[in-house]
Amino acid sequence: MTCVYLVRHGRATGGWDVDSDPGLDELGRAQAAALADRLGPMGADVAPDLLTSPLRRCRETAAALASRWDVLATVDERVTEIPSPEGVEVGQRVPWLRAAMAGTWSDLGGRYTAYRDGAVQRITELTGATVVVSHFIAINAVIGACLGDDRLVIRRLDNTSVTIVDNSGGGLALVEGGHEADTLIR
Repeated sequence: MTCVYLVRHGRATGGWDVDSDPGLDELGRAQAAALADRLGPMGADVAPDLLTSPLRRCRETAAALASRWDVLATVDERVTEIPSPEGVEVGQRVPWLRAAMAGTWSDLGGRYTAYRDGAVQRITELTGATVVVSHFIAINAVIGACLGDDRLVIRRLDNTSVTIVDNSGGGLALVEGGHEADTLIR
């Protein structure tokens, strides 16, 4: 089995409607450290690769694990945050996302199904054990691919939750869903 560990980033300093690229707040840094403690021992056995979204909250979450393993995380745009629509002002992102989260990828159209497909494709390309630090919606896109489910939100993933998928059988299979919480879109 080739496991991919999809990690939602730690808690950010600001919401999506205030800052397009916030770093981690104090709790988020503590969550990243706890994640490194939890996944750190994997490095001794399977030497997993480490992939991250380019956004600060993900890079900072991945940094704790990278330091523990003495590796550099690979940054990949395909596992980044869902893009906001053209012309939507920063302060209107959250209402847009809340509405989108109640629907399907098909409802959002081609730009968003292409985003979903890119994230899923990147995960299917991985050939060895890999930890991917990403975002709530991107991880849900992969879960949806595993389950054949077109909804944007299937699991309400908590910060630094770990979702495990297997990509060794020619497709993706959900092994374990990450810890869920009532998620505040920040």
